[in-house]
Amino acid sequence: MSSRETIPVLEIFGPTIQGEGLVIGRKTMFVRTAGCDYSCHWCDSAFTWDGSAKNEIRHMHAEEILDELGKIGGSGWSHVTLSGGNPALLSSLALLIDNLHERGFSIALETQGSRWQEWLMEIDDLTLSPKPPSSGMKTDWIVLDKIIARRKEGDRNEGLSLKVVVMDEIDLTYAVQVHQRYPDVPFIIQAGNDDPTSTDPDKLAVKLLKQYACLVDRVMRSEELRNVRVLPQLHALLWGNRRGV
Repeated sequence: MSSRETIPVLEIFGPTIQGEGLVIGRKTMFVRTAGCDYSCHWCDSAFTWDGSAKNEIRHMHAEEILDELGKIGGSGWSHVTLSGGNPALLSSLALLIDNLHERGFSIALETQGSRWQEWLMEIDDLTLSPKPPSSGMKTDWIVLDKIIARRKEGDRNEGLSLKVVVMDEIDLTYAVQVHQRYPDVPFIIQAGNDDPTSTDPDKLAVKLLKQYACLVDRVMRSEELRNVRVLPQLHALLWGNRRGV
C-alpha cells in the first residue's frame, strides 16, 4: 500500500458518541469518507454521494488524517469510527487503519456489505448493515454471504454484527430473513429516521421516540426475533439531523 494514496474525506469531527450499533454510546472520533455504491431513499448522509458536497471533499493522506484527528480531538479519545457513504469502497483506508492501530486506537466501521476489502479483517467493531426494501436497494446475498464467511476466518467473528434499519412491516419481515440467514451473528434492529431533512431536532426526537417504542413493541411480539437488540439512532435523538456531531 503506497503511502501516497489519498482518501476522499468529507468530515473529521469529535470526540462525540457513537449513535448506532453494538458500540452505541462509545466515545469516538469520526472520519467520514465520500462516495457510496447505494442511494437509499431515506439516507441521512446523502451529501456523501449525491454531489451536493463535492466541493467539501479533501483528498488526504493517512498522516494528514491522523494529524487532524489529534488537532481536533486532543488526546482524550481512543476510538475512531470510519463512516460514509460506504468506506468499504476505498482500498486506500488500509494504511490509515494500520497507523491507527499502531498508535493504540480501536476502529469501528459500518458498511452495507456490498464490497470486500482485505482491511475489513482489521476492523475491531464491524457492522454489516444490509439495506431493507424501504431503502429502494436490493441485497446481493451471495456477496453478503462471502463477506460474513471471510470475516469469520482466522477467529475474526468477534467484533462482527449485523444491523437492519426498520421503517415499516415489510422491513421487519426483511430483518427476520437476515437474522434467520445468519443466526450466529449478533443482530441489531434499529428504528429508522424517515425524516432526514428535518431542521427541528426537538420535534424530530419526539417522532423518533414514538417510532422506536412502536418497533420495540413489534419485536417483542415476534417469535422469530429472539436473540436481538432493538436500538434507536441515539445521535438523531440528541442532535437531530445536524452534521458534525
